[in-house]
Amino acid sequence: MCELLGFDPVYVANEGKVVMVVDQQYANQALAVMRSHPLGTQAEIIGTITAAHPGRVWMKTSVGGSRIVDLPAGEQLPRIC
Repeated sequence: MCELLGFDPVYVANEGKVVMVVDQQYANQALAVMRSHPLGTQAEIIGTITAAHPGRVWMKTSVGGSRIVDLPAGEQLPRIC
């Protein structure tokens, strides 16, 4: 739907989600704890912190490329809470 409307899903509000930064030595333990809760059964490790690109967040795209995830520019979509 985002593609049809011209929105980037990275910048669209998504209530009820959490992104955690956990030391790599505890990542699997943290994942197991999250998955043990009924609301966390689909928890996944989605990235790693490396020294390759200091201060930047890079994302692998669905077509196999990569791109920088920048701070949102302009007006953000309103959030309905």
